[in-house]
Amino acid sequence: MNPNLDRLLPYPFERLAALLDAVAPASEAARITLSIGEPKHAPPALIAEALTARLSGLSVYPATRGLPELRAAIARWLTRRFDLPAGTIDPERQVLPVNGTREALFSFAQAVVDSGREALVAMPNPGYQIYEGAALLAGARPHYISCTEGNRFLPDFDSVAADVWRRCRLLYICSPGNPTGAVIPQASLQRLIAMAEEYDFVIAADECYSELYFDEATPPVGLLQAAAAMGHRDYRRCIVFHSLSKRSNAPGLRSGFVAGDARIIERYFHYRTYHGCVMPLYHQYASIAAWDDEEHVVANRRDYREKFAAVLAILDGSLPVSRPDGGFYLWPSLPVEDTEFARGLFARENLVVLPGRYLAREVDGLNPGRRRLRIALVPPLAECVEAARRMKRYVASL
Repeated sequence: MNPNLDRLLPYPFERLAALLDAVAPASEAARITLSIGEPKHAPPALIAEALTARLSGLSVYPATRGLPELRAAIARWLTRRFDLPAGTIDPERQVLPVNGTREALFSFAQAVVDSGREALVAMPNPGYQIYEGAALLAGARPHYISCTEGNRFLPDFDSVAADVWRRCRLLYICSPGNPTGAVIPQASLQRLIAMAEEYDFVIAADECYSELYFDEATPPVGLLQAAAAMGHRDYRRCIVFHSLSKRSNAPGLRSGFVAGDARIIERYFHYRTYHGCVMPLYHQYASIAAWDDEEHVVANRRDYREKFAAVLAILDGSLPVSRPDGGFYLWPSLPVEDTEFARGLFARENLVVLPGRYLAREVDGLNPGRRRLRIALVPPLAECVEAARRMKRYVASL
């Protein structure tokens, strides 16, 4: 067996299940789960309509590059959403459909990293554990960049030594961040692009939360947008990952895409011809319908705004927490250890949340997730309101 498998740590939800395993909630109220970032809003009807209309595609092998119509729809969306110069995203050479961002973020490292060069893969801490697993299975060493309150929950790129950048082959970033919701400013993205040129690494930007934000006039900036603004219209060393899971409430569709540097896309395509993870044709047609429609996305943001406002009003004065820049998570600090809080909240109120330390790694004696929670405001409004009331009651009991 691959010895690198032994380096993979248990997934956060495995650790949470073990933490709560022997606990019997005292409350008879229905369980509310805010630990998993699985959207519960209804997906738009146009997805199901387009999907069922194309079930005849079951008899056809889909191509690894995906349908030309889907790549064209994605290129249109990217250009429109991130105000990219017309024609700078070539759907034939710079777009590749994938089965959701998770599988692509993981497999991308296998294609990019040359493990024979003592490679490092840098990533935010706390962050999505897939980045770490991707690095380890590619034979690289993870390098964790802390995201603390003192740096507005953004990765502290200034803390990374030049020697680390020289050995870095791949940098994962996530904006808006999971779990913090922090958005990386355009100037910081442009600085990273310049560093990628200087030190010879690739930037993999996980932008799957990019369509969840609060001000319709100021959507989060994207990596390709930052590159175009500085004149890098070939998007060299820049790869973005997007998904319909959060944008369109369709995690079960397993539909996303990778786009950016044509040279890297071509090599990653070559990898994927062997990988064999190709999106079914009926999913592709459903995805075309979703990428071409913005009305349901605007409505989705409106629903999240309502939930954030209601929950934060209840928790005000109870927990130190504020609305993030984007995404659908809250990241409050706690008066006690996060594992103790999560276990006690479950025991007393039948409410499931995720301890922040499970999403982070200890570096130099600091775990930036310690004494924090990730709270996913994905259930319907009424459940989120009830969950906030239970949490406030529990905090008052401490």
